[in-house]
Amino acid sequence: MSEIVASHSKFPADTLSKNELRGLLKTSDAQGWLALGTTWGLIAGAFALAAVFPGPVSWLISGMVIGGRQLALGILMHDCAHRSLFRTRALNDWVGAWLCASPTWQDLSRYRPHHLRHHTAAGTERDPDLALVSAYPATRESLFRKFLRDITGISFLRRVVGLLIMDAGYIEYTVAGENKPVADAGKRSVSQVLATLLRNFGPVVMTQLVLFAMLRQLGHAELFLLWVGAWAIPFSVFVRIRSIAEHAGTELTPAEHAGTELTPEPARHTRTTLANWAARLTVAPHHVNFHLEHHLLILVPQHNLPRLHRLLRERGYYTRTRGYLARGYIEVLRAMIKPA
Repeated sequence: MSEIVASHSKFPADTLSKNELRGLLKTSDAQGWLALGTTWGLIAGAFALAAVFPGPVSWLISGMVIGGRQLALGILMHDCAHRSLFRTRALNDWVGAWLCASPTWQDLSRYRPHHLRHHTAAGTERDPDLALVSAYPATRESLFRKFLRDITGISFLRRVVGLLIMDAGYIEYTVAGENKPVADAGKRSVSQVLATLLRNFGPVVMTQLVLFAMLRQLGHAELFLLWVGAWAIPFSVFVRIRSIAEHAGTELTPAEHAGTELTPEPARHTRTTLANWAARLTVAPHHVNFHLEHHLLILVPQHNLPRLHRLLRERGYYTRTRGYLARGYIEVLRAMIKPA
């Protein structure tokens, strides 16, 4: 975990006292279980709404809620990758893998090293997540086409194909959608390919079967289609908006940091976006909107990020560094449109 500790060197030491820093870094099992419980509780409530009041309107509302909570599970997996959701390594690893990652076709064991490379290389051309934001700002037409692909399910189909190829070991693991072939992957035997696919995709299949069996036992097996549909469309839209808000359109762009070796200060390449209740339900679960704070102190658990944000603003950090702070996600999306 040396990469995690190293990132703390980016934090201005004179901004917080040692006691304040110690309090902010303190993890809590109770807070971790609360975050996980409320996430799955909202998913259960959305299923119940669709079951008790079947119809297009309830399915639409439930799908939006479930899509937001699928993103929330991804955020909790992210926190487990930093081992900041729970106090113990074992709990972070098990909960992150089986209750957060696998239900939404993610993989904690492969995500963790990939994501830590993002933190050590953020703001440089070595950032493995660069493809998520390199296309922004974009023209109004380009931005429209991107969201149209999300809404029509085209992004979903591309994601499914990409994940299957990645899980089979033909392309390198990524969350940024890049397709980098694995060296000599085509020389493997069929049994080796199947073994790789079973190892990577097996937990996903297992968790989907468990969810389907639970819904079927309750007499509503058809609601599994709601789970898949939410992951196909609302989840796709929410992930795009969240990714744009975190790093897109900041001072450093791929062209400007080409050849850069040193990681710039987080205030130059990371944005915090203020979130209302609707944003927290959809694109900004579990305080992920305080993203600059997270890059400054990546071991701060999610429930302490609002407090860290308040302290930074009270002590002039954003004014001093001219750090990126958006008043809402609409403001961010407007900023992503290139002038005519």
